[in-house]
Amino acid sequence: MKILFTGGGTAGHIFPIIAVVRELRKMGLEAEFTYCGPKDDFGEIILSHEGIKIKWILAGKIRRYFGLKSFMQNLVDVLFKMPLGFIQSFFYVFASAPDLIFSKGGYGSLATVISGQVLQVPMILHESDVSPGLANRLIGKFTNQIFVAFPEAQTEYFSEEKMVSVGNPIRTEILNGDRNKAAEYFDLVGGKPIILILGGSQGAQTINDLILAILPQLLEEFEVIHQTGSKNLEQLKAEAKVVANETLAQKYHPVGFLKEIELRDAFEVSSLVVSRAGSGSIFEIAACEKPSILIPLTSSAQDHQLKNAYAYARNKATIVMEEANLTPRFFLEKIKYLFANPEELKKMSQAAREFSRPESAKTIAKYIINSLTK
Repeated sequence: MKILFTGGGTAGHIFPIIAVVRELRKMGLEAEFTYCGPKDDFGEIILSHEGIKIKWILAGKIRRYFGLKSFMQNLVDVLFKMPLGFIQSFFYVFASAPDLIFSKGGYGSLATVISGQVLQVPMILHESDVSPGLANRLIGKFTNQIFVAFPEAQTEYFSEEKMVSVGNPIRTEILNGDRNKAAEYFDLVGGKPIILILGGSQGAQTINDLILAILPQLLEEFEVIHQTGSKNLEQLKAEAKVVANETLAQKYHPVGFLKEIELRDAFEVSSLVVSRAGSGSIFEIAACEKPSILIPLTSSAQDHQLKNAYAYARNKATIVMEEANLTPRFFLEKIKYLFANPEELKKMSQAAREFSRPESAKTIAKYIINSLTK
């Protein structure tokens, strides 16, 4: 059997695919797994590590903001990248003859999905966000089944008969971390609550700047594990040395990127998580039952991070702090307030547990196996 995965190429697309592949293998499915999408160095590393074959194709997208630069980029994408990407994907789908296409959506999956539709390959879609992008709204018309992470407002875009609410597939391997390994790896001092700060796979400059602005005050009362983004790590280390004295700096642990085991152990020891509001991050935080503060990325398409954050906040598992209203002092006072009210943190943890859907990948894997063996 052959299963072809496709998506936009970001970590938010890649990690759920890995979660589903792992569950399929646990269930004993012997199949060839391939990923087809736009070139991505980060994706290449983690997909190859999982033994998933890779087929890179060109992909273009329509930028809906005005300006000469965006107009020229759109022109190149529409006239060259999109047609060439479709030709690449069509011949690949034709030659490989997959039994099923699983799309995580995004502009990078559009050519593969259209090729699959032309060649009559069965397809399923997983939509991570509250509000699907333009590509996914189109893809949803072609697919046999649509799995959604958030049920809110999805019927506006997708056929209700096709939809199943399952949450976002997470790697269950990030659950049940080891506190001793975390203490050793991060060289933890101990004795203070630990705050885990996640800026996504590329880091988040806004969050990095926010933490630097209050770092001495933060380290007086807390210990901090901070995923900075690999490109930002050395600069942040240098700046941290300037703003925090040597004693306080022992409680600050910046890392470029947290690999799976490191992330698992960091979740285990943390009392609060500060993160962007990508769907993958939200569902991982919830599955680990952690209280959180979400800072949505303001430039995300269709404001999907903002919508994701408020959809999660309705469950009272998190506090949403928008960048437009965010000041270092306000952020610091909110953290102090939460730790001064441990019952509040406990309620947030309970709400996260109730929201979480750790079986999402397994549910999708069962559907795939059933559809392939009919």
